[in-house]
Parts: sequence; C-alpha cells; structure tokens
Amino acid sequence: QVQLVESGGGLVQAGGSLRLSCAASVSAFAQYLVAWFRQGPGKEREFVAMITWTGARRVYADAVKGRFTISRNNAENTVSLQMNSLKPEDTAAYYCAASSRTTWTQSATDYDYWGQGTQVTVSS
Repeated sequence: QVQLVESGGGLVQAGGSLRLSCAASVSAFAQYLVAWFRQGPGKEREFVAMITWTGARRVYADAVKGRFTISRNNAENTVSLQMNSLKPEDTAAYYCAASSRTTWTQSATDYDYWGQGTQVTVSS
C-alpha cells in the first residue's frame, strides 16, 4: 500500500511561483511511476506532469510545458512540482498519484494510489 501526502499549495499572484511536494510512505519507491494531476472548479481531472522511475523521462501537459518542472528524490521518497509563471487558469486542486505499471502513462485510470490533494489558487 502506498500513501501519498501533498503539501505546498496556497494563494499566489499571477506570475508567481509555488513548489508542491509529495511524500510517499512506501518501500521501493523507485518502482513507482509518479504523476501530478489537477482538477479546477467545474472541470475534469487533467494530467499535469509525469516522471519515470529513475527520473530519466519527464512528460508535461502542453498547458504547463516550459513553466512547470517535475523532479523526484528516491532516497527521500519525494516528488516535487516546481510551478513558475503561474496563471489564473492554473487554479486547481493538485493531486500526486503513483502507479506500479512498468510502462509510463498519462492516464489517470492507470494510477493506483492518490494523495488527498493540495489547493493552488492564482489571483489575477
């Protein structure tokens, strides 16, 4: 069983930055694919970014490419999402998710474990 706890959300002005963290309670964390998803008000949950097991591959949604950076520290069982140049449309609850799949995926249905989410609000 994998437990994920997100932190770092908050209120920020447009153009500002936030760093989200996801702490995992699991052994062999490096065996899990990890991704961030978000769900804005009145919207469906959408993929934000994914990082593979050793961090060798990172995939981003077009909406955040060039502004967000995903990273992981397997020794500390953490994954981070650095968010720069934030826009009001980035306002959402952000969720960390982990998958035991052996091939990478952006589909939320392929992720077995989810955190409780952390709210990010970007004011204009």
